[in-house]
Amino acid sequence: MTTSGTDERRTNTRAQIRTVALEMFAERGYDKTSLREIAERLGVTKAAVYYHYRTKEEILASLFDEHIAAMDAIIEWGKAQPEGLERSRGVLERYSGLLTGSGDEVPQLVRFLQESQTSIKELSAGEDMRRRFAEMSTLIVDSGAPLAAQLRGRLSLIALHFGAFALDALPGTPSDRRDAALEVALDLAGADAAEPS
Repeated sequence: MTTSGTDERRTNTRAQIRTVALEMFAERGYDKTSLREIAERLGVTKAAVYYHYRTKEEILASLFDEHIAAMDAIIEWGKAQPEGLERSRGVLERYSGLLTGSGDEVPQLVRFLQESQTSIKELSAGEDMRRRFAEMSTLIVDSGAPLAAQLRGRLSLIALHFGAFALDALPGTPSDRRDAALEVALDLAGADAAEPS
């Protein structure tokens, strides 16, 4: 029988493994990071890491679980809205909020995703993210929109990704850069004229 203290330690260890793995994946790349190296950085044995996660892909999938669930919530919200500028604006604003999140994990995860597309392309977590990204982009433009409008919809999502991590060289605070990225995304999607939702 487990006690709540044991459960709390197990949860804390899993969170520490996730945090360190994400740092290492972002620093060294997914392919160049091993479970042994994650264990070494944590100061535990490989068996301790293996107890919680049997593979790097399991760690990666656990990192994406919350992010994917949040994307699913945005997609469901968007599907329940009528087509138009209000829906486009709402999807982009919600996704911007998700990408910038609270704490460091979400932006770091987004950065890792952007920089490691080749490494994770064949993994189920990478495929899950691509599928959601494509589905979300269809909610930004009306059905039957011209190809150029569909491309602008996808580019609007990419603008948000860049705003979450790639604009460090620009002046201003992270919040300023996020707001600028959202402005660009709304402009690309043609949703900049809509009233905020």
